[in-house]
Amino acid sequence: MKDVEMHRSMNHLKIFTGNANPQLASEICDYLGIEIGNSVVSKFSDGEINVEIDESVRGKDVYIVQPTCEPGNDNIMELLIMIDAIRRASARRITAVIPYYGYARQDRKSRGREPITAKLIANLITKAGCRRILTMDLHAQQIQGFFDVPVDHLYAAPIIADYFLNMDLDDFVVVSPDIGGVARARKFAGLLHAPLAIIDKRRPKPNVSEVMSVIGDVRDKNVILLDDIIDTAGTITNAATALKERGAKDVYACCSHPVLSGPAIDRLNASPIKEIVTTNSIPTDAKNCDKIHVLSVAPLIGEAIMRIYQDASVSKMF
Repeated sequence: MKDVEMHRSMNHLKIFTGNANPQLASEICDYLGIEIGNSVVSKFSDGEINVEIDESVRGKDVYIVQPTCEPGNDNIMELLIMIDAIRRASARRITAVIPYYGYARQDRKSRGREPITAKLIANLITKAGCRRILTMDLHAQQIQGFFDVPVDHLYAAPIIADYFLNMDLDDFVVVSPDIGGVARARKFAGLLHAPLAIIDKRRPKPNVSEVMSVIGDVRDKNVILLDDIIDTAGTITNAATALKERGAKDVYACCSHPVLSGPAIDRLNASPIKEIVTTNSIPTDAKNCDKIHVLSVAPLIGEAIMRIYQDASVSKMF
């Protein structure tokens, strides 16, 4: 593409952000070489959210960067109101860039009279006027089908795998902390050319897990525990303890989304985990844990935005 053509096309690309992760949005804009859109997202004295878009978006291709992390309900409302404001300002197309999709763990009914909240949120975002979704490492793949608009699904695994490959670890094994994450762990193990082990656990109630057994050989090996989300860190720290008891050497953990709620930081600090590798899909600056190493997904998301904008393939990135 000629420089003059690129310059002209970039004039129709706009990126805005709410209050969920403005640092990530800024890094994405730096990667793309554009300025972040002028907007103000604030609250009235009674807590209602107010959005002001301070530049024209008429006929533009607009991307709103807003992970729906803590405080999840506020960030979801910010996203919905920003979509509505930009739609009413006659944008050509609105894409919601949601690096972390909240409520994703409520994706099915496991007992009677339960909501499927992941579908409800998808309906709200679509009805607000969003015409495309760009997200990363959904908790369940089927959530893509909850949207009635195209979904581009990115994966942080290659970025995390490169980090471990550059560490030159020898004799290591990738471990899935539960049966549900086996497919994810198997793909990650393939990137590292490493064997796979699995932890069999049970969850007697939400945010509580117990290790039952370890399937695979971990004795005298460096272990990489992989999960998509670390929330209260009960699963990952229990798994790390069980692996050390079974003779593992150093235990590393990695995840795409560092939710880290409740007792998570205390548990990680007290655990035998040597290092936790994660991404900046969720802000982690305020998290008081020296073990956490954060990798930026801004180049990954920025490249995907450019490919969507130019009607190029996103899947070829992987």
